[in-house]
Amino acid sequence: MSTETTTERVTLSFNQEFLCMFDRGDEEGPFGPEYIIVCGWRVHGAVDPEKLRGALDDLVERHESLRTSVVRDGETRYQKVLPPGSPHLEIRDLPPTEPAERERRAEELLIEMESGAYGVSEPPLIRAVLARFDPRDAVLALIAHHSAVDEWSTQLMIRDLAAFYAERSGHGPRELPETVQYREYAVWERANSDTEATAKSRLYWREKLRGARIFPMSTDHLRSEGLPKGTSAHRFLIDKDLTTRALAIARSMRSSPFIFMLAVYKVLLREMFGSTDIVVPTLTLGRGKARFHETVGSFFNYVPLRTDLEGCENFRDVLARTRKTCVEAYSNDIPFAQIVAEAPDITETFVGDDRAVFAFQVHQFPFVMERERIGDLEYSDLRRRVLSQEVSTDIPDGALWTLGVDPSGEIIGNLGFNNNLFDESTVVEIAQKYCRLLRELVDDPDSSLKKI
Repeated sequence: MSTETTTERVTLSFNQEFLCMFDRGDEEGPFGPEYIIVCGWRVHGAVDPEKLRGALDDLVERHESLRTSVVRDGETRYQKVLPPGSPHLEIRDLPPTEPAERERRAEELLIEMESGAYGVSEPPLIRAVLARFDPRDAVLALIAHHSAVDEWSTQLMIRDLAAFYAERSGHGPRELPETVQYREYAVWERANSDTEATAKSRLYWREKLRGARIFPMSTDHLRSEGLPKGTSAHRFLIDKDLTTRALAIARSMRSSPFIFMLAVYKVLLREMFGSTDIVVPTLTLGRGKARFHETVGSFFNYVPLRTDLEGCENFRDVLARTRKTCVEAYSNDIPFAQIVAEAPDITETFVGDDRAVFAFQVHQFPFVMERERIGDLEYSDLRRRVLSQEVSTDIPDGALWTLGVDPSGEIIGNLGFNNNLFDESTVVEIAQKYCRLLRELVDDPDSSLKKI
């Protein structure tokens, strides 16, 4: 691959600036080799490795973010777009495995990928593994650096990759939507950061977060101990019956699964710490403009959700207030850097020696592929992840709740955490408390909340 780069210095997006807040160099943190996204698909049909390599080349050519580096040279920070190059493709032939055991073996393979390290110094920032159970049944894993992509992007990538592979297999050119490059988004974002609407949103956050702090969790280990940073993942399941009843209550109060699950978490924090003024950060899609819906890049935005639970008599009251919080926040969703400019004290929690932030998000998997035939191949998402892992993809700081409403009707929970700050037993206990509280609140959402 050519190492020649473009001479143009492209401005950073606000999201990239946010990642720079946690920059620890190229060895760890959001530009380190463990800050990655790993997604997988079962592929049925005979896969030609050379055609797959060609399709990966096509993918990198189509999406600039997969070959864009973020230059951090002191105060000088910018994007640099590299010429198209060929991603690494690993081909594996797996040991004989009975068909009934292949789903679990596929999950173990993805865990193995997530335990790896893939740096940002040698773009393209994507690589692939094709692991074959037999000539017509395989797992395709895509590993991409999180500074270049987000969860939405992974669905765009597999759609485009499948289309390019089909074309190279003789199925004719497939019409793909026009894509706008991520660098164009960064320029657009800067140019539209001083509008009247943005000014109103900045005022909203200035008033909403006055005197607020992101709610901290006490750590098991001080940052000053200097323990080697690592990330682990504790996974758990919430059964179909409880999930169904929870979502029914959410619908009855015009709330999304995210709002409902966040409301439960706010009740948990209220009971654990005796506070009614609770600020929990979440990650929004950051793709408000339809123009960028086809863009591969790192769009997610960090948004602090503040809810005052003072006077809430029961869970329905909490849910109503949480819904109001979320609706207002979504209506004023501006980059976290702009929010911090209006409420700088909100980030105080990030620097505490004995505390860290737990962020909270819910995935509903709106783009799941289930035996979708494209050309000669059939693709199915590998979204169901139930195995905990000691080494996982990096979380820049603290911990991250991710709850996913699975097509099976269950909720799949993933609580990723920095194991240099938290013991596994602490995280498991918090997750168990959440599940117990969820069941209590679903069983009787009108019962009085515990006194604090």
